[in-house]
Amino acid sequence: MKNLITKSDVKYIQSLAHKKFREEEGVFVIEGVKMVGELIDEFPDSIVHLYATQNWVDENRQQELASIPLSIIDEIILSKISQLKSPNQVLAVVKMPIQPSHEKTSSEIILVLDQIQDPGNLGTIIRTCDWFGIQNIICSLDTVDAYNYKTVQSAKGSLLRINIQYVDLKVYLSSKKGVPVYAAALEGTSIHKIDVQPPAILVIGNEANGISTDVMAFATQKVTIPKFGRAESLNAGIATAIILSNLIK
Repeated sequence: MKNLITKSDVKYIQSLAHKKFREEEGVFVIEGVKMVGELIDEFPDSIVHLYATQNWVDENRQQELASIPLSIIDEIILSKISQLKSPNQVLAVVKMPIQPSHEKTSSEIILVLDQIQDPGNLGTIIRTCDWFGIQNIICSLDTVDAYNYKTVQSAKGSLLRINIQYVDLKVYLSSKKGVPVYAAALEGTSIHKIDVQPPAILVIGNEANGISTDVMAFATQKVTIPKFGRAESLNAGIATAIILSNLIK
């Protein structure tokens, strides 16, 4: 059904730029032709409402759109509700997935993130996990929000495929006795010398300060990426990708 957009709709969508309102409403925003296209293909039932230009509607599958609430908007309105510097034809308000209180499976590597602050890093990590088949990401309570628009855009279409939980890491790791915990650290053992047999946990720490002392106390082994040049450190997203590439065989 095609609807007109109202001023209250505009204010509502703009409010979703803030974590408080996203959590209250249980929704977030996905933008752009490619990401919304994937959303329609894989998770159509998660779409609360689409806001799109007439050109986008004309170029897309009318039969699939028929069952999704849709408002036709112009470029001016799109620029008002978009959080992107260059809005791209379509925006979707999407239900946050209901996350289980436990991992989807225990026979894999579980990624634990301790105080990751950069939304772009988190998005890259989510996309990387989707690439390597990692189903579970466990975040500290002070890790950046996964539904921040920068995280959403960086994660591309991977966000709804991954089980992401925010927990007290000390409580969580205390419940995982017997599961090896590999902690990324500059002074660790080379990842090329590690043979991981799932289930296992990999911990990635804060971009500037690494893994907190309380969380590091649960590590059964510290691991590192060998350095051959002079760079001080690696981006958390890149480091996660390199380590997972070596741990998953």
